[in-house]
Amino acid sequence: MPPMRKKSDLPTKTCAACGRPMVWRKKWARVWDEVRYCSERCRRMKLPERAEGKATGRRSKAP
Repeated sequence: MPPMRKKSDLPTKTCAACGRPMVWRKKWARVWDEVRYCSERCRRMKLPERAEGKATGRRSKAP
């Protein structure tokens, strides 16, 4: 059995939305390089303003 690791020895990142530090999770082992947000709430909150209209299908009215 491998020796136990301390939480302080695990890699960390900061959340792109709230700026809080995130600690590596076993669940993220395969996708750690792609993880940007600490939670689903932060992921939804961080949508860029111009992308929100595209995501909902809204179009601006032409004059």
